[in-house]
Amino acid sequence: MPDTTAPPPPFRRAVASLQSYLPRPELVVRPLDAPPRLAPFSWAYSVEADVGHRGDGLDDLDEPDTSGRLILLHDPAGQDKWDGTFRLVCFVQARLEREQLGDEMLPVIAWSWLTEALDGCGAGYTALGGTVTQTSSVRFGDIAGPRRDDDVELRASWTPVDEPDTLTRHAEAFAILVATAAGLPPVGVPRFARRTV
Repeated sequence: MPDTTAPPPPFRRAVASLQSYLPRPELVVRPLDAPPRLAPFSWAYSVEADVGHRGDGLDDLDEPDTSGRLILLHDPAGQDKWDGTFRLVCFVQARLEREQLGDEMLPVIAWSWLTEALDGCGAGYTALGGTVTQTSSVRFGDIAGPRRDDDVELRASWTPVDEPDTLTRHAEAFAILVATAAGLPPVGVPRFARRTV
C-alpha cells in the first residue's frame, strides 16, 4: 500500500529547485516551518536583509530592516482558485523612511517590485493576487526597539506555470523583491543612499 503522507516526486523536485538558488550575500536565508493545513504538502523559508550587515550569513538580525518569507504549497488534486497544483505565497515587510509614509503611489510601486521581479526573471505565473499595506507602530514603556516603526507590507500569492524542477526563477524573483524592498542596488552596482519612492 503506497504511503500517502510521503511527499510526491513533483513536490520534492519543486523544493529542490527553490533550494538550489543562491541569493546575493546581503540576504540571509533560513529554513522556516510552513503553516499547516494550507495544503497537503508545504515548505517555506525566510529571507532577511539589513543594509549594514556583514553578509556572511552569521549576523543576528533580530530587527532586520526588511524580511520576507516564501511558502510553497502543493495539492496533487489541484485547487480551483489556484488554477494548478502548486501555489507560492509570499510576505515581505520593509521599513520606510518617515517621509515615505502616506505616499499614495507607494502601494503601486511596491506591487511593481514583485511583478517586475517575476517578469525580469522569466518566472511564469498565473492567478497572481495580493495586497500592499502601510503600517505605523509606536512603542511605549519597556518594549525594546525604536520608538516608532513605519513599514510597508506586501502579501501575494501566485501559481507557477513552470515545471516543478524549474522554480529556481521564482526563488530568484523573491530574492530580488526582498533586495529591492530593502533598498539594495542591483548586483554589481555600488550603494549610494537608501531608496526613496
